[in-house]
Amino acid sequence: MSASLGLFRLQQVDRQIDRARTQLETIKKTLENDVELKVAMQSLEIRQLENHRTSHEMKNAEAEVDAQRIKIEQAESSLYSGNVKSPKELQDLQKDIASLKKYLTTLEERQLESMVKAEAADNELQSAKTELEKIKARLGSEHGKLIEEQADLFKQLEKLTEEREAAIAPIESGLLQVYEGLRQQKRGVAVVEVIDNACTACGTTVNASFQQNARSQKQLVNCPSCGRIIFVN
Repeated sequence: MSASLGLFRLQQVDRQIDRARTQLETIKKTLENDVELKVAMQSLEIRQLENHRTSHEMKNAEAEVDAQRIKIEQAESSLYSGNVKSPKELQDLQKDIASLKKYLTTLEERQLESMVKAEAADNELQSAKTELEKIKARLGSEHGKLIEEQADLFKQLEKLTEEREAAIAPIESGLLQVYEGLRQQKRGVAVVEVIDNACTACGTTVNASFQQNARSQKQLVNCPSCGRIIFVN
C-alpha cells in the first residue's frame, strides 16, 4: 500500500467529520439564535411595557376624576347644608363649585383619552402574544426536525471517530504530522487524487514520474503547484 493511500483514506473520513461538524454548528446557531423569534419576543416585551404604562395612566386618571367628584360633593354639601349664612361666602362657594366642575370636565376628557390609549395598547399586546405563539408553533415543528437531524449527526460523528481511529492506526507518526500540518494550511484538504493526469485540487498536470513516485510505500509526493499530497490510484 502506498504511503499516500492511507492518508487519502484518512482524509475521506476527516472530510465527512468536517461536514458533520459544520452542519452541527449551523443547527446549533439556528436553535440558539433564531432572529424571527428574538424579534417577536422583543416586540412582546415592548408591548407589555406600553400596556403597563397606559394602564397605570388610566388608573391615575380615574383616581383624579373620583377625587374631583368627591370635592364637588363636599362643596355642594356645604352649600346646601344651611351652615353658610353669609351671601358672599355662598357666592364664593358657588364659584368654587363651578370651577371644580369645569376642571372635572378636563379630567374626564383626560380619562377618556387614557382609556382609549390603554385599550389600543392592550390590543397590540394581545396581537404580539398571538404572533409570538404562531412563530413558536411553527418553529417548534422546524426545530423538532433540526433536533432529530442533530441527533443523527452526533451518531454519525461517533461512528466516524471510530473509523478515523482505525484509519490512523497503520499510518506512521511522521507521515501523520505532515498530513495534519497540510490540513491546517490547505483548508482541510491535504491529499488530492490525480485523475486524468491532473491534480483534482488545482488542475495542474502531474507527469508520469511524479505519479510513479506517488505510488511509493514510504515516500510522499506533493503537487508541484498547490503543494498538497497527491494520491494515484
